[in-house]
Amino acid sequence: MNNSASHLVVRWEEAKTTRQQVDLLEEEPLSIRIQGNPYSVVMRTPGEEIAHVAGFCLGEGIIDSPQDYTSIAFCEREATNVATVTLTPARREMIAAILDRRNYISQSSCGLCGKELVQDLYQSIRPVPDGVRMGLRQAMASLNEMAANQPVRDRTRASHAAALCDRDGNMLCVAEDVGRHNALDKAIGMALLDGRLPNAALAVLSSRVSYEMVQKTARARIPMIFAVSRPTALAVELSARLNMGLACLAERAGAYVFCGGSRFVMD
Repeated sequence: MNNSASHLVVRWEEAKTTRQQVDLLEEEPLSIRIQGNPYSVVMRTPGEEIAHVAGFCLGEGIIDSPQDYTSIAFCEREATNVATVTLTPARREMIAAILDRRNYISQSSCGLCGKELVQDLYQSIRPVPDGVRMGLRQAMASLNEMAANQPVRDRTRASHAAALCDRDGNMLCVAEDVGRHNALDKAIGMALLDGRLPNAALAVLSSRVSYEMVQKTARARIPMIFAVSRPTALAVELSARLNMGLACLAERAGAYVFCGGSRFVMD
């Protein structure tokens, strides 16, 4: 699927103007239905819709594993902007409250303060177990490897990326999207559908880290996050509560480790 479009622009450089064609990132809505009912509409870069929906559903708590759904498919034909998830009867019964309320914490946090938000998420997500560690040099190298595998960004200079790595630094998957949340959903969904999600030890992000990004990563049982930009204070608080390692690039050189220092080997 083509996820970029060529556009004629005026380029200014040192008082000189020229006209040239550049690639711009496409952005379209994706309607996600659960059991045929509308659940959410997300803006995303077209492509990898089934993986995107799988990762989204895992992050929302709609599914915990591939055994929880019978199908994830386009409603009419491929390349449509509507996808539907059909859950098993047992899973439908288990998450009935989520489907009925329609105000699940990651969908609408209006009226909640930060502490209430972290407490609610902490109660709904199990802390990540101890044991998995990775060298900071290795984590930073993974960021460089992800950057070398972003063809959409290379063309458009406008897409976010997310990658998942195992504890040895081997890259399991890379996904790109106009939205940073979407890129992470897609990467998690790819690993989920391929059966490699249990091997994921590190989520590598091209963006800042918000609490939603921590939530999605924790739901996928990935213990560490390394990002280009700094996290929010709420993201650090939630990561600490969930026993996760959280780090990002520092200015000029090195890295900042915000929590879970024992996760990162500072060699």
